[in-house]
Amino acid sequence: MRPLTGIRVIEFCSVAAGPFCAMLLADMGADVIKVENPDGGDTMRAWPPISEGYSENFASLNRNKRSVTLDLKSPDGNAKARSLIGSADVVLENNRPGVMQRLGLDYATVSAEQPGLVYCSISAFGQEGPRSREAGFDLTLQAMSGVMSVTGEPGAPPVKCGVPISDFGTGLYAAYAIASALIEVRNSGQGTHIDASMFGCSLAMGALQTSQYFGSGKDPERLGSAHPRNAPYQAFKAKDGYFAMAAGNDALYRAACNAIARPDLMEDPHFASTALRAAHQTDLLEILEQDFANHTTEDLLARFRKAGVPCSPINGYSDALADPQVAHMGWVQPITLPSEVETKTFVSPLKFSGEGFPIYRQPPALGEHNDEVFGEVTPVALAESA
Repeated sequence: MRPLTGIRVIEFCSVAAGPFCAMLLADMGADVIKVENPDGGDTMRAWPPISEGYSENFASLNRNKRSVTLDLKSPDGNAKARSLIGSADVVLENNRPGVMQRLGLDYATVSAEQPGLVYCSISAFGQEGPRSREAGFDLTLQAMSGVMSVTGEPGAPPVKCGVPISDFGTGLYAAYAIASALIEVRNSGQGTHIDASMFGCSLAMGALQTSQYFGSGKDPERLGSAHPRNAPYQAFKAKDGYFAMAAGNDALYRAACNAIARPDLMEDPHFASTALRAAHQTDLLEILEQDFANHTTEDLLARFRKAGVPCSPINGYSDALADPQVAHMGWVQPITLPSEVETKTFVSPLKFSGEGFPIYRQPPALGEHNDEVFGEVTPVALAESA
């Protein structure tokens, strides 16, 4: 089942947030046509690792799409872009605000003849406001939105989340908004312009942190792997390494104490409730790690799993991808790059009625589908757009 089959998306995007959003729609069956500059295309095409001339990073965000090349500043390229938009249900772009307007491809211009068009603009700060014309990348948006202020160890220099959450979180918000807007188009025929701001989306994902500030008047602090309201709930050091354990309520705390034969910790008044354990979590950490120092991570994980306490090794990506759950769910699938290199990719993790979403188009070469796509645009449409 591909619920977006029949929906055409024209993507004017590069790097991460926009291409990730478009790929999510493509996975669901949308016909995504990626418009790239003929001079090199999406800059992510140059990101390593490069396998026989093709970027595997690019492949990870651009499966199930078709690629065409257009110089949007040339009359012919601009006309063809307007023709593609005329054939589309959705336009997705992640240029700096003002760029699409200068090209005559902005929402106000193209929607005049396509009132049912869903047009989504992803940008650093939004389409209006005092920062709207400022550029931004995942790093700077994590810094601006407060994410870096709560990431890392106490007293240590600021660090960003290793996964580009501002990019991908905004892409998720945008895909959700586009799918919702398409339902409104189906119901009323009226399209809309979606303004997806990386700054706003990053702040929105920090709901627990913003609410903590609103409720206390104090900035949340970085706590490493610990939690401000739960304990024991973090990474712990054992005899031979680290593991994570989350005994986030009273029942799990009791189970954890019994698993390591420390019933005395259940009776300690400093640790009698979740709130008290959080307030005294530094003391609790010291006590637990003194005990854990006598056990291997494998032993401790076995004990906690048997007791039903959520726990995990600290996996690298090679470990995580080798987990039997990944194989069972079919999340890693083979792909063939345009360079004819056989590799693998992580596909959509979603299932509908027990079925996952396949790779039905391999990642495209730059401009691979020029003849195919422009052959689908009628001469009349091209003439009207010129």
